[in-house]
Order: sequence, then C-alpha cells, then structure tokens
Amino acid sequence: MDSSVARYDALLRQGANRLRSHQRRLFIAEVTLELCGGNARQAERRFGWGRDTITKGLHELQQGIRCVENFAARGRPRWEEEQPQRAQDIRAIVEPHTQADPELKSERRYTNLTAKETLEQLQTKKGYAEKDLPSERSMRDILNRMGYRLKRIQKAKPLKKTPQTDAIFANVHAVQEEIKNDPTTLGISIDTKAKVNEGDYSRGGKKPDRFGG
Repeated sequence: MDSSVARYDALLRQGANRLRSHQRRLFIAEVTLELCGGNARQAERRFGWGRDTITKGLHELQQGIRCVENFAARGRPRWEEEQPQRAQDIRAIVEPHTQADPELKSERRYTNLTAKETLEQLQTKKGYAEKDLPSERSMRDILNRMGYRLKRIQKAKPLKKTPQTDAIFANVHAVQEEIKNDPTTLGISIDTKAKVNEGDYSRGGKKPDRFGG
C-alpha cells in the first residue's frame, strides 16, 4: 500500500475513534460507501472496524433511522434481580424488624437489622451458602435499593414527671375524701385522656413564671 494512502487511512481511523455511538457509525458507513464500495468485509480488512458496526452504520445511513443502544442490558444484573426468590427471602427476614416512616412522608421503611445480620439469617433460615451471598457492603446497597434504611428503633420515652405532680394528686385524693363524707356535695369525675399543662414542660417548654421575677 502506498505510504500516502496508509497515512490517509490512519487519519480516517483516528477520526472514527474520536466519535462515539451513532455519529461514529455514520462516519464509518460514509467511508465504507466512498472508499470500499459499501462492502463491509472490505472496510473491516482495510480499517480494522468491526463488521457488525459497519453493517449497522450502513443500515442507519440508508434508512435514516438510529438504533438505540441498550447499555443497561450489557451490565451484570443486580444480585437480588438475578433470581426473584432472593428479594422475597430478604423481605421475609427484614420485614419483622421494620417500621414505616413515622411522619408518613415517604414509602421509606426503617429497620434495625444490619446487613451482617441479614446475611447470617439468609444462611441459617433460608439455606444460602456463604459463597453464593454478596459482601456485607453489597448487602447494604441491596437493602437500600429495596427501600430499607438502617435506623435504631427507639422506644417511646415516658412522660417526664414534674415536681407538682404529687401535689396535684394529693389534692385530688384529699377532695375525694372530703366529699365522700359529705352527702350534700356532688362529685363529678372526668377522664379526658389529656396531659396536664403543669410544670416546666408546659407552654412550649417555657416556665409558667417566665414573666415573673
């Protein structure tokens, strides 16, 4: 091959390498039509381009359409998606240790079961072999993808008792004893299931005597 032709071909290969996807295939197809008579096999031998790529580019150029690349399908499928049973087994283990978003602002669910504990239970309860399971870090990602977030589930804190509480109930009992011995007094008891606004924890946490000395 003449040296000038070789330099020319090298320049065309370099130009093709700087393009991507649809534009690269169109460029290759145009070169194939112009210099190789539209013969994909000849262009493959001369420029080193893949025959499938050349054929696809010729088809796109002639038909005026673009073939959409499905890059997502080329990657490795996610562990929990390879077999649907895997996701079902994870949910069966994690759900009993899960709570919904307390503010109901999202469908996110919180669990106190760690990725390590999930892997252990997949082995002991579901019969998975250790070699078939993902790493602990990968299991955290899997739990996140499935909508679970690790969070320590706290028990509700009891209502704090104020110093005035004993005095209030002592007064209630004293009044009850007083009217019990007085037939002319009618006592009415009302259970409102409401918290008593008394002490340091009423009025938004501010003390009742905040305006006082």
